[in-house]
Amino acid sequence: MTEQEELLAAVHRLAWPNTGKLECDEVGHLSGHVCLAPSDENNLSALREALSGRYGQPRNLAMGGYVDPTVTDRTGLPLLTPFGERIVQMGAWTYGGRWIGCGTVRFGNSVRTLALVAEREDPAADLAEGTSWVDAVVAVTGWDTTRARPVDWAAAEARIGTALPSDYKRLAEVFGFGAFDGYLQLHLPGAGATSCDIVLHAEWLGEWAGAHSGELWKPYEVYPAPGGLLQWAASETADQFYWLTEDPDPDKWPVLASDETRNSWQRFDGTTAEFVHRMLTDRQHPFSTACYFDTHWFESYESEG
Repeated sequence: MTEQEELLAAVHRLAWPNTGKLECDEVGHLSGHVCLAPSDENNLSALREALSGRYGQPRNLAMGGYVDPTVTDRTGLPLLTPFGERIVQMGAWTYGGRWIGCGTVRFGNSVRTLALVAEREDPAADLAEGTSWVDAVVAVTGWDTTRARPVDWAAAEARIGTALPSDYKRLAEVFGFGAFDGYLQLHLPGAGATSCDIVLHAEWLGEWAGAHSGELWKPYEVYPAPGGLLQWAASETADQFYWLTEDPDPDKWPVLASDETRNSWQRFDGTTAEFVHRMLTDRQHPFSTACYFDTHWFESYESEG
């Protein structure tokens, strides 16, 4: 095993749930994090790329010695606190109840590359009553809404041939291309992978189902058939998530979900964002991630900015 592989294994081991309190061996550092200092042979860009391959694209907390002044406990401050003004660069990832950081820090006259894992408070601890489902998903994941991106919905909906649910569109704008808890991948226009582009995938799936009689989706049909299934998400375990487009009002479309065998369907009456929130927080939900994680996150596949 290479040094980088050992470092990645150590990061993942520390970030995994229920690994106990984090205690750093660095002199003068308080508890709540662990610093992992690789040798000088480890290149920062290579280490950052390796972490991005596992945890998605990071948020930049500091670059060129300049620290983002908007960073809070909710958006990654625990990764900066141990180093104060010595920070040169720092990228941040979330994984369950932990922060993962990678960057460079001044030590005397030199600058060292390091990785660290820090404890992360539950971002939904102060969720206000009456919060919208989209804002509840934002709160539960601790997502930084400044990373929201615009989407040309008029063009996307014209090409698909139907309007789409309003809270799904807000989810897509706020979160972009990525996955909740590393599990549920949103389909959205312009996604970095063709299979996750809701426009391209809807066209392909409709053509494929038409050419193969759509047996896999019985007793339903696939959009653009009237009232057909339109896919909006998939999971890393091949679960599929659709809307049943039977109502003229997209905001009233129920969610239909199936596992990889496509031989059973589960219906959820409620909005898309409500489905995502319940999946993240309800241990009784059939597709629950709350069974595995007490604290939740969104793993972005898009570069920041």
